[in-house]
Formats: sequence, structure tokens, C-alpha cells
Amino acid sequence: MHLTQSTDLALRALMLTATREDRLTVRDLSKALDVPLTHMAKIVQRLQRLDLVVTVRGRTGGVLLAPGATQVTVGHIVRALEGTDEFVSCDGPPCPLRCACRLRPLLRRAQENFLVTLDEVTLAELTDEPAGELLRSLAPPVR
Repeated sequence: MHLTQSTDLALRALMLTATREDRLTVRDLSKALDVPLTHMAKIVQRLQRLDLVVTVRGRTGGVLLAPGATQVTVGHIVRALEGTDEFVSCDGPPCPLRCACRLRPLLRRAQENFLVTLDEVTLAELTDEPAGELLRSLAPPVR
């Protein structure tokens, strides 16, 4: 399975946010993850629409983890961000091997096993100690 860069960054942003009780700004996340500010803003907006983060506008604003988000599984987050499309499309253009192909169901099963493995881990488990300490050190201190 290959995750998009956007999903990878979203998971990392959630991990950083989960280790902080204070608000991080989109700029803080952008700097900590070394990505353009506009790209991080789009990722945070998507996470907000999925109810994984809460954003507060203004001078004292920032990004906070939504209540209960630490109990969400990584598999749930990946499904929400990546969708559930199959690895391969046998329909466009139509594959001549479709009728007797054993590859498509094998890849479908592998994809589901990948996601089931991610379902075994919550965001809280990704960020518990000692990982949490390292993650906290990557984002700037409270202003």
C-alpha cells in the first residue's frame, strides 16, 4: 500500500498535535514537518472536516486535537483520507484478463489486511511515551 504524501503529513500533524495541550498554529506544523504553509493549511482543513482537529481563528488561535480523537484508529484515519478504492482498476481500459484473473482479489485482500493492521493502533498509542517526548520537542514551545 502506498499512502499519499498528504495522508502521511496528516498523520504526522495529528501525532504532533496529540502530544500538546496547547494550540499549535498551522505555521508551527508547517515548520515542524518542513512543508509549505499552504499545503499544511489544506491538510488541517481536511482534518477539521473529519472532526479530528478543532481550529480556532485569531491571534490566540491554533489547532487542537478534537475530543476523543486519540482513540481513533490509524486505519480509520487512513480510510477517511485515502478512500477505499482498490489498488488496481480492471475497468478502464478493460483488462482482457478480467475473467480469469487472480491478481485483483489477492491485491484486494492485501489492502484489507494492511488496513486491519492499522486498525489495531490508535492515535494515542502512536504518541505515548517515549515517542510523545520526542514529538513534543519537534514543535515550538508555547508562546
